[in-house]
Order: sequence, then C-alpha cells, then structure tokens
Amino acid sequence: MRRHNQAQSLLQAAQDSPTLAQLTSLMQESRRRLRSLDSLIPPNLRTALQAGPIEGSDWCILVSSNAAAAKLRQMLPAMQAHLHSKGHEVQTIRLKVLSL
Repeated sequence: MRRHNQAQSLLQAAQDSPTLAQLTSLMQESRRRLRSLDSLIPPNLRTALQAGPIEGSDWCILVSSNAAAAKLRQMLPAMQAHLHSKGHEVQTIRLKVLSL
C-alpha cells in the first residue's frame, strides 16, 4: 500500500489516476498529430505552433500569431487529409491564436 505523503513523479501520479492518465494520453496523441504534419508545414512556421487539446474528433492547434494562423488556414484541407492518411480520426482542426 502506498503512503499518501510520499513524493511521486508527475508520470507516476498520472498513471495512478485514471483522469490524469487520460489527459496524458490525449496530450501525447496531440503531439503525435502535430509531428506528423512536419512535412507539410514550412520550417519557419513550425516554431509558431503547439499541440492543443483534443475533444472527440476535433483537434486544436495553438498558434503564436495571427499571421501564422492565416497561413495555416490555407493549409487546413491538406493537413486534415494528411492526418486521415496517417490514421488520425480528425474531423475538424481549429486554430487558436495565443494572446500574450
């Protein structure tokens, strides 16, 4: 039996909690999706993107600027087709511009 006052790593805590385990899994899947798009996204635009939340078949990409989001909007159909070809079930890709 585990003592409650013992320190745990974040990974251990996530594995011990079904809710945290699910969130960790979604985060990892979101990162995999973004990495799978590397071949489509121009290198200078990749640094402006972060993997965002997954909600069912919807996926959000976090973008650092309006200019980067405008460029990505043009690429959304190709991005979605590429994700489908890699086995990712994504119906909608949303872009969210991060405000600092």
